[in-house]
Amino acid sequence: MNTEPTTHPLPEGRYGKQRSSMMKYSAARWVAGVLVAIACVLAAYMAYVNLGSDPITAETIGYSERPGNAMEVTFRVSRDDDRKAAVCIVRTRVRSGDEGGRKEVLVPPGNDGQPLRTVIKSTSRPVTANVFGCSYSVPEYLSRG
Repeated sequence: MNTEPTTHPLPEGRYGKQRSSMMKYSAARWVAGVLVAIACVLAAYMAYVNLGSDPITAETIGYSERPGNAMEVTFRVSRDDDRKAAVCIVRTRVRSGDEGGRKEVLVPPGNDGQPLRTVIKSTSRPVTANVFGCSYSVPEYLSRG
């Protein structure tokens, strides 16, 4: 009994030309692979830039109620470049959870890590306060001397 496989030639023209193993990886596949790799690198870079650490962070240290529906807020700002002025939006909240008042506070250059204080007037009795966010985009009315 013969156990060797028998090979029959394929009919001419039925299956097209047989490719050699070197032709399987054509230039188009290499170009597509390079483009996919570039797209992945760009996506990773954009994620790093947009989802990385913030250039400015603020921490609410404390707050205390003042007469006349006002609240004094103490906070600390850390930033990647303390030579630039910044602005922080500080706000109060009333019992219902709604925002009762807000104020833009100038953070002068060179004040990195030093506690800042401000008093915010509220629409009704405030119960809490926090720093909403900070930016290097200081409005002109705050930067005028």
